[in-house]
Amino acid sequence: MTSSEYWLISAPGEKTCQQTWEKMNNTTAGTHQLCNNYKFHLPDLKVGTLDQLVGLSDDLAKLDTYVESVTRKMAAYLAEVLEDQRDKLAENLLANQMSLSTYLTKFQWDMAKFPIKQSLRGIVDAINNQVTQIENDLKAKSSNYNNLKSNLANMERKQTGSLLTRNLGDLVKKEHFVQNSEYLITLLVVVPKAFYPDWHNKYENLADMVVPRSSKLIFEDSDHGLHTVTLFSKVVDEYKLHARENKFVVREFTYNEEELTAGKNELSKLINDKKRHFGPLVRWLKVNFSECFICWIHVKAIRVFVESVLRYGLPVNFQAILVHPNKKSMKRLRDVLNQLYSHLDSSATGGGSETVDIPGLGFNTSEYYPYVSFKINTDMIGDHRL
Repeated sequence: MTSSEYWLISAPGEKTCQQTWEKMNNTTAGTHQLCNNYKFHLPDLKVGTLDQLVGLSDDLAKLDTYVESVTRKMAAYLAEVLEDQRDKLAENLLANQMSLSTYLTKFQWDMAKFPIKQSLRGIVDAINNQVTQIENDLKAKSSNYNNLKSNLANMERKQTGSLLTRNLGDLVKKEHFVQNSEYLITLLVVVPKAFYPDWHNKYENLADMVVPRSSKLIFEDSDHGLHTVTLFSKVVDEYKLHARENKFVVREFTYNEEELTAGKNELSKLINDKKRHFGPLVRWLKVNFSECFICWIHVKAIRVFVESVLRYGLPVNFQAILVHPNKKSMKRLRDVLNQLYSHLDSSATGGGSETVDIPGLGFNTSEYYPYVSFKINTDMIGDHRL
């Protein structure tokens, strides 16, 4: 299985940027088999002033983290929504209708979305605004859909589960009840199976005015049975009290045909509502996942541009390269690149205290290289596999 990790690097142009590309590619790819390399095409972005670039550098690091987190949230929520079709997640996570690796290796700057006549700050703000809007929409849509799902799950739980809690409407029939009587009422009583003999011996004597032989067993689950008993309305409270003392649970239930029909209609309405929301929500997540991923890679592109200008100076003269490391050769590849570019910044490869991970500094200085380098991980599925 190929690695989902890519490195977006840049090195200053030698006599030409083509030479920079050939030298790096010949040293690492082909017979060396350390990686596959792709030219990463950047347009002529507006440089602005050095101060602006320094300010942008910090903001871009935060924006990079933010856009990636929203992109991953979109993927995770799509996995959640797909439920038992989760194995189809990968084919739904596309950027511009391409696989993520294809989009990355064939990257083209989107001139329509991010016009390069704009300042870099203008492009960065536009990306931030777009992704913030998508994140807000995701919160609203997921909240709406999750409410629908939990209402449906609650209702479905009431259709099953224990007789002590479940909805009894689909277990009873009209003929189980005394109808339209001024004096008599039929109660539904849940009796543990172990107490059936007790029930038969006692139910007629738990209060006065119980109709003899009126108890019928109408449903059983693994632990309990649902029994009817008919008695005079005025002794109901006394009956409930004595029933409870004997571990018989009287369920609150009134047989009402209209309400029972309404309850069944409510369930089918929720089922249909969920089905109706599912398709549009999946489409929205697919489209906006793609938007987020595209924004993210454009942020990486701007970061490489800004860092390269800050490191290598003006005029703009560097080659951006997308590196797909061979999983087993990552350490060797870093060593080769460090040797190739050590002349750019001796402190980055000095092997002295500069490259030691110093506790408390909040970052690992060994992640600093003499060339510009950013990681991109295209695995959006990760823990969301079945």
